[in-house]
This record gives sequence, structure tokens and C-alpha cells, in this order.
Amino acid sequence: MAATESKMVSLGSKAPDFSLSNGLDNTFLNLTDLKGKNGTLILFICNHCPYVLHIINHFILFSKKLIENEIGIIAISSNDINNYPEDSPANMLKFSKKYNFSFPYLFDEKQDVAKKYDATCTPDFFLYDKNLSLFYRGRYDKSRPNNNEKLSAQDLDEAVNSLIKNKKFSKTQYPSLGCNIKWK
Repeated sequence: MAATESKMVSLGSKAPDFSLSNGLDNTFLNLTDLKGKNGTLILFICNHCPYVLHIINHFILFSKKLIENEIGIIAISSNDINNYPEDSPANMLKFSKKYNFSFPYLFDEKQDVAKKYDATCTPDFFLYDKNLSLFYRGRYDKSRPNNNEKLSAQDLDEAVNSLIKNKKFSKTQYPSLGCNIKWK
């Protein structure tokens, strides 16, 4: 497990548009259709990363707050499935059902979307305001597998609270840390 930090993309940058498959029935979904009324969280994850597995149950509970506040959630997997078949679309469906995702989990087969977003690791979080301007990027909280920090979603939660209240988020934003995206 090679730990990789996320890149700290410039705040205020616009979310690149995309159209991605749900991976199973050739249904394509795009950012315009999935964005939330009050903001959108885009997270790059995969099925096997220990950093994702560490937070996933907590994140599913946290996602309810986002949905209640009309913040859209879009999960994307960009991993190379030839070398990492556990991240295949069929396994993405199993993963999303196992953890009761209430948001789409899309497959970035060509890895173009991850490159447009400058995503580097899983999990990698990008929170956009209602105009799709980058409001927050970085870590979920300071908990990591085996570091004994309690999961809290503190960093992301504070950003979400500022977004909901339409206030500028002025706290330090720390990079996320996780497994590198498995590039082709």
C-alpha cells in the first residue's frame, strides 16, 4: 500500500464536465444531471483500497447529511481494471450494494476524468459550490488505517457546513492520503 497525497487543485476552479458509464448497462450519466442544488461532492474511490475501506461505512452515514442539504454526491472509480480486476464495473456494483450507496458510482474507463480533475489517490475529495466552483479539496479527516485517530469527517464536514451556510471556508485544507490511482 503506497500512500499518495492528493494534489491541491486551485480553489475556485470549475468542475470539468463529464459523461461516464455506470459500468453495467451502458447508461451514461453526466455532471450536469447529477450536480446538487446547493453543491456537489465528487470523490474518487475504488473497491480495494484500504484507505477507502477505512472510511466507507462512516462516509455512507455522513452522505445522508449531504443529501439532506441537496448536495449531490458522485463517486468515480478510475483504476485500471486489467491489472486490478477487483475494481471492475461488476465489482463496483457489488461494492455499492454492499455499502448501500445512495449516489451513483461511475466508471472512468479511459481515466480521462481523473486526469481532468487532477485526482491522484483514493479517496480524493472535491467539493464544489452550486456554481461548480471548487470550494474544498483534500482529506476526509486525519484518521488513517492503523493511526488510531477516530473517524469524524471533521475536515470535510467543516467545509460542508460553510458551504451550506454560504460562508467562505477559511480553515487550512490538507491533502487527502490514500492509494494511488492505478493508471494504465
